[in-house]
Amino acid sequence: MADQSDSARATGSCLCGAVRFSIHGPMREVVYCHCAMCRRASSHGVAYTACAPESLQVAERRKLKWYRSSPNARRGFCKDCGSQLFWESAHAAQISVSAGSLDQPTGLRSGKHKHLEYVPDYERQVEP
Repeated sequence: MADQSDSARATGSCLCGAVRFSIHGPMREVVYCHCAMCRRASSHGVAYTACAPESLQVAERRKLKWYRSSPNARRGFCKDCGSQLFWESAHAAQISVSAGSLDQPTGLRSGKHKHLEYVPDYERQVEP
């Protein structure tokens, strides 16, 4: 965990504000994931930045709930409002943070889209 005296690079929260967090270190560009699991968990695709786990400081953990979505990953969300906040691989040296949960301005840039083979058919329709 980062020292509380460190200046936060970013702050964020869930929709109801029960889970607040800060990031005290570098963040990756925003990556968009369209895999079936992210689509089902969010009702569409997701947009995540990432940081080192020790850079993430969660101010209130009582409302933060973790769901093991596969043998290799877990997802953190607010147990009150259901906001998706985090995604963590069992094998990565970073934790993904929902870009939409961050307070503005973030200073982040958009990056790549992953798992485009899972983009739903309604998104592929061409407007007349």
